[in-house]
Amino acid sequence: MNKKEISEIKKQFTPENCTITRICGCYVDGDKNKKTELKEAFLSLTEEEIFKYMEIFRKALSGTIGKNLMNMEFPLEQESEGGTQYFLMKLRESRLTDDELIEEFYDRVIECYNYPENYYIILIHASYDIPGKSSDGTEMFDASDEVFEYILCCICPVKLSKAGLCYNAATNSIQDRIRDWIVELPDTGFLFPQFNDRSTDIHGVLYYSKNTSELADNFIKELLGCTVPLSAGGQRDSFNTLVEDTLGNACVYDTVLNIHERLNDLIEAQKDEPDPVILTKNEVRRLFEDCGVEEDRLQSFDEHYETAAGEKSSLVASNITNTRRFEIKTPDVVIHVEPERAELIETQIINGRKCLVIPMEDDVEINGIRVYTKDNLSDKEGQSYE
Repeated sequence: MNKKEISEIKKQFTPENCTITRICGCYVDGDKNKKTELKEAFLSLTEEEIFKYMEIFRKALSGTIGKNLMNMEFPLEQESEGGTQYFLMKLRESRLTDDELIEEFYDRVIECYNYPENYYIILIHASYDIPGKSSDGTEMFDASDEVFEYILCCICPVKLSKAGLCYNAATNSIQDRIRDWIVELPDTGFLFPQFNDRSTDIHGVLYYSKNTSELADNFIKELLGCTVPLSAGGQRDSFNTLVEDTLGNACVYDTVLNIHERLNDLIEAQKDEPDPVILTKNEVRRLFEDCGVEEDRLQSFDEHYETAAGEKSSLVASNITNTRRFEIKTPDVVIHVEPERAELIETQIINGRKCLVIPMEDDVEINGIRVYTKDNLSDKEGQSYE
């Protein structure tokens, strides 16, 4: 799913566009015990509850593709009877009216979701009557020829509110606030099936993770039956390792700077596209070649790539470079610079020592205090005043 398709489904989570038919929920304590359950028609909830739930559902479709949101395909064997995709298909087709299937789903989540505290499993079924579109992109609500039926699961931490004082209007007094167990926005979730090309794709699932550095690996493997992808942080670390191992002692400042500048150019060129910039193994190799990495360094590229990222893994460009700033780090100093000004920083040998050189032609501040260089000071002292 791309940004436009995710946004189209996300827009259904408003009171005026609501297509949710049923909601089920299970509150689980830190010892993996089911404490209470919910099974209702969604629109039978109070207006306040509907508003809060929709905020949770929108959050589970928020974030950046490749970081918070990941498209995953089911292995073929999971689509056979007894497979994870097969089970999710039955759950969707039941429209959450089969109590045994719902209980089995809760049991599967509890078994594989590693979370030491209380949490709330929310599961909804919705039917979206996909409007047709004219050649100019205008929606034609009377031209629908497909209904997108899907389930969305959100797993939300439940935490005790902070202690504090509050004002009691009934007694007109300040008193100790009653602490409540609060359902927070989701840490994990998934949408099944995918909504690809504005149509149902039962071969994939869209996974959500609040944490972009660590994914719920066991949840992905056991409940969804999918291969665990590299997290955003894992992709960055793998790419850094790949650059260092491939270039070896040719991993010099100018080459690495050139690689990141090219990545930023790729991202900028496609910033208006609905899909993120994704680099396959061959495309990363071509990137290295374009940045001047010599052929003898690339002879072991395939081996290094498979070791660092995995043979069939792809890398999201925005995960492996920072488009907002470059960071240059030494054991004692960290320099942050805007990418378009990175060429200001040079490497030079001064008095036999390797140095990073930064021009000081403009204003310079130390802890907010403007200071002058010797040249600037000499210029000011040389000024005459009439």
